[in-house]
Amino acid sequence: MIQQPALVNLVISSGEPAGVGPEVSIAAALAFLQEQPACTITLVGDPSLFPMPGISKELSTRLKVESISPASPVTAGQLNPANAQYVLHLLDVAVQGCLDGRFDAMVTAPIQKSVINEGAASGDTLFTGHTEYLAKLCHQEHVVMMLCATLPAGFLGLQKSRDLRVALVTTHLPLKEVPESLNHQHILETIQIVDHDLRTKFNITNPVIRVAGLNPHAGESGYLGREEIDVIAPAIEVAKKLGIEVSGPYPGDTMFDAKALDSVDAFIAMYHDQGLAPFKFVSFGGGVNVTLGLPIIRTSVDHGTALDIAGKGIADSGSMLEALRLAHQLAVNVKNLKT
Repeated sequence: MIQQPALVNLVISSGEPAGVGPEVSIAAALAFLQEQPACTITLVGDPSLFPMPGISKELSTRLKVESISPASPVTAGQLNPANAQYVLHLLDVAVQGCLDGRFDAMVTAPIQKSVINEGAASGDTLFTGHTEYLAKLCHQEHVVMMLCATLPAGFLGLQKSRDLRVALVTTHLPLKEVPESLNHQHILETIQIVDHDLRTKFNITNPVIRVAGLNPHAGESGYLGREEIDVIAPAIEVAKKLGIEVSGPYPGDTMFDAKALDSVDAFIAMYHDQGLAPFKFVSFGGGVNVTLGLPIIRTSVDHGTALDIAGKGIADSGSMLEALRLAHQLAVNVKNLKT
């Protein structure tokens, strides 16, 4: 008797209502449900933002909307700080649903940090991004942002398609604050979180990890900076003693070697643009953002709100579709690990 695949329940937080989030959410959800019959998707947001003309009865049973109304009418392309709390409420509902076991994974559409901060009450903590907000909701002190993409065969001379994964030690910080934010414990925990989630969510038995330095030429033996000697290399050595297959620190300009994709499961960069500039250059806009270190699964698109094209029906839902595919696969991996 053939065993049927377990049903996976996904939830989408539809993001900034004036951006492309709602339209790429509904488009990708419909496309993915046609690909994957053993799945349901719940869209969280204002139902008026999710038009579903001509949807089949079968799809309508697997695509649900959890209705939340914005505080103020939505106009595509026009930000409104009055709807800042609406955006955060979408995240609150999706996260709580995952924590409660209603959903197996959440996918987030893009948000506009500036409008959330404009709409915040006096004295509220500055909103710096999804990653940090989700960590707070899940009561996790340390989470890790990782971008994932599948590079096709033939690109960069690859004999077959390969997965590129780039994680960050620091995320949304001004560049001048990065050096002082790096410390031995934080780097070690980042390596441990990446290793743990590659095993438990990505089903990689023995992950191989590369870690970048901070300075040009990885400090060149201290002549261009001592962070590699004093902080980064010692953290890597401790991780090795804990049984993690990790190496570095590598110069940031040579760590991303196409040949390394045959053997390296994840690259860890010290700061945002060090890791994401090369990633986005080669990922063709098809990258997926994953938050590691959470008790739930969260993936996201790797693009912004695209206000200039919102509501025009031309937004590309490809990244959202890839985010749904990865969220589904990670949820299946976790379910299989528990059985």
